[in-house]
Amino acid sequence: MPIDAFELPEPKLSPPLEPDFRPAALANRAFRDAVNDVGGVPLVLGLERGDGSISRFETRVFREDHDGAAANFHYVERILKFLLWQRGAWRVHVGGPNSIGQSLGQTYSPDGARAFDHKFMGEQVYEKTFTIESCLPENVPEERDATQPLGRHLDGCRIGFDLGASDRKVSAVIDGEAVFSEEVVWEPRKQSDPDYHYREIRKALETAASKLPRVDAIGGSSAGVLINNRVMVASLFRGIPADRYDEVRSIFTRIRKEMGVPLEIVNDGEVTALAGSMSLEDNPVLGIALGSSEAGGYVTPEGNITGWLNELAFAPIAYHANAPVDEWSGDRGTGALYLSQQCPFRLADKAGITLPDGVTDAEKLKHIQSALEDGDVGAEAIWTTMGYALGYALAHYADFYTLKHVLILGRCTSGRGGDLLVKHACEVLATEFPDLSQTIKVQLPDERARRVGQSIAAASLPAI
Repeated sequence: MPIDAFELPEPKLSPPLEPDFRPAALANRAFRDAVNDVGGVPLVLGLERGDGSISRFETRVFREDHDGAAANFHYVERILKFLLWQRGAWRVHVGGPNSIGQSLGQTYSPDGARAFDHKFMGEQVYEKTFTIESCLPENVPEERDATQPLGRHLDGCRIGFDLGASDRKVSAVIDGEAVFSEEVVWEPRKQSDPDYHYREIRKALETAASKLPRVDAIGGSSAGVLINNRVMVASLFRGIPADRYDEVRSIFTRIRKEMGVPLEIVNDGEVTALAGSMSLEDNPVLGIALGSSEAGGYVTPEGNITGWLNELAFAPIAYHANAPVDEWSGDRGTGALYLSQQCPFRLADKAGITLPDGVTDAEKLKHIQSALEDGDVGAEAIWTTMGYALGYALAHYADFYTLKHVLILGRCTSGRGGDLLVKHACEVLATEFPDLSQTIKVQLPDERARRVGQSIAAASLPAI
């Protein structure tokens, strides 16, 4: 299908350092409007996860004999790509025109354009063979999405930790109050020996434990996909060879046994959302951490979490043909390329900023942020670009989440950057999506949220 059959509207607010930017939110709305004008036919996607839970997404597409049908595949493929990384699945039921299901099956095959997703979702995350099955819309299984409470246990002496790609943080917490916190720079992605990660994590826990009279429980957050405290896939362990990955997969169950106390670890995005929910005392909350990558987490209107992946770093938010390419998945226009430190790094040259050599990524980001604090126009253009991208991304996320509070945090929000991100994201919503602007509150952590913090929220995960 020629991509030019799929309309890519120009945004009213164009990111200054990426004028070709074409947001998914506008393209999908234009497609749906065109389909609604002629009626269209139903298209239902059912995403089945390893525990048998199923998410459904319902939309409409052009009839196969309609002139606009050439745009169907591009629309549905991008929707499916988003859903896979938001909700996860090893089997996808495609209820709709048979040609769409067949094309998706070819694209998400071991030899297709989305071979990365085929392997990741099937073999690596759910340990099954990834499958796409075509059917009639009425034959897509009914939704079976379960939610559950997460954390909020603050009693006793606890350790909370957060493992990022640039630093690891740990706190000692007594009855909900942090009595000690430490942040240490590390570079786990460059390490090929699992013992490095084990030693660093144990060192952090032992340091925090030394500040407590006893340790009752340990809670943690980490980038990546974690299921039942097992590391299925995580960029932190990208350098570990396949024949030693089992040592990583079981690293937290091993530490739990050695420490002899309850230990729970979940995706860092989930803890971000939990921290927001605890501080705001309201729901729903979408937490987005703009750090080494983009971490996403969601607390439902009922205050629970889902069994979804919420790996928004790999979910597409931009559709233009020359959108930047994610180095891991090979896909274009994914969230991390705009909503993490990867964005300042890739735009630094365009902004006239030279990055220092021989330093860590954390130091590179601080270099750009220093320029921003000094009023550098190029640095400000970077954060304006990110802020506009964030606004259009939130409009896109609103198609997949019930949104009320959006909490943004992470290294990229430090200093002036956070205020610029919120300002420009809200500008996009007010200009392009006024209805959403009235219902979505985009905010940085306030003083109460900072007191709760990522590590305290993580510490609250296990029940004693």
